[in-house]
Amino acid sequence: MRASLEDRFFLLLIVVVTLAFGWIMSSFYSAILWGVVIAIMFAPMHRRVERRMPKHPNSAALLTVGLIVLIVILPLTVVGASLAQEAAAVVGKMKSGEFNLARFLQQILDAAPQWAKSLLDRFGIANLGGLQEKISNGLVQGSQYIATQALNIGQSTFDFIINLGIMLYLLFFLFKDGEALSQRVKNAIPLRPELRDDLMEKFTVVIRATVKGGILVALAQGALGGLIFSILGINAALLWAVLMAFLSLLPAVGAGLVWMPVALYLLATGSVVQGVILIAYGFLVIGLVDNILRPMLVGKDTKLPDYLVLIATLGGIDALGLNGFVVGPVIAAMFVAAWAIFAESRKSGQVPIA
Repeated sequence: MRASLEDRFFLLLIVVVTLAFGWIMSSFYSAILWGVVIAIMFAPMHRRVERRMPKHPNSAALLTVGLIVLIVILPLTVVGASLAQEAAAVVGKMKSGEFNLARFLQQILDAAPQWAKSLLDRFGIANLGGLQEKISNGLVQGSQYIATQALNIGQSTFDFIINLGIMLYLLFFLFKDGEALSQRVKNAIPLRPELRDDLMEKFTVVIRATVKGGILVALAQGALGGLIFSILGINAALLWAVLMAFLSLLPAVGAGLVWMPVALYLLATGSVVQGVILIAYGFLVIGLVDNILRPMLVGKDTKLPDYLVLIATLGGIDALGLNGFVVGPVIAAMFVAAWAIFAESRKSGQVPIA
């Protein structure tokens, strides 16, 4: 009886101190999250570096972190600074009235074909009236929010430096002591060894698949979209490229939410050639990137249904902001993997808990 009471108390102590530890670390959860994600993504590169200097683990970890700074952190910082400048310019144009989405919307509606106007008239919204005002205000507020958030990212220099420093510091020790930390986590999970190893392997695969199949594809679509916007002379091409990259993380909708309205506006305002080029480019280049690159970057065993990825991504964004783009799909994938393991264990008649 006494042993049982001690076991319960010790279990309660573990829960309490774990929650307390999570609470004090919550201020830096973004830095910790991205440190773990980047460590998992670049673990193969670190192993190659480590093989070249097996007697110097500290130097190998430091070199890997330096390479990540050169190929990831610095380019993103340069893009972020340029994005902040474009966002400031867009906000200024919105405030001055030079960039008026309500006027653009009206131009598109005026240029709509007669059958489309008749259809709108049938639903009682031919002239839109109050609906037009709501849509226009929503578009203005949404665009201002996106541009302002991009501007705030550029202005939060101190917080950015602190989180970046914590992330790089954590990265160093994850590369240096990653194997030992991983083994300690495995040993602490109360599952049978084969299930525990399977779950940890799926977690690693899911992280890599989410980043490679989601973020890399989104970056490719955003870059291609920004390129055509720049060639066609559309203002704030970098800002639109970043927006397309973010929306590309959402399956079924993606970058088309940006380039399609812009193409319709070009057609409605007389820039027919530019509009046709953008539509063709959007379908044939931007739209096909997901179908071509994602199967190459993500294994078939880790691919989730598009509807589940969409819901999980939106839920993650709503709960965690920008980090939800990664956390949402990862939690969904781990949910599916954990229940699959549990179902297989029940089918085989084995108890999953050690």
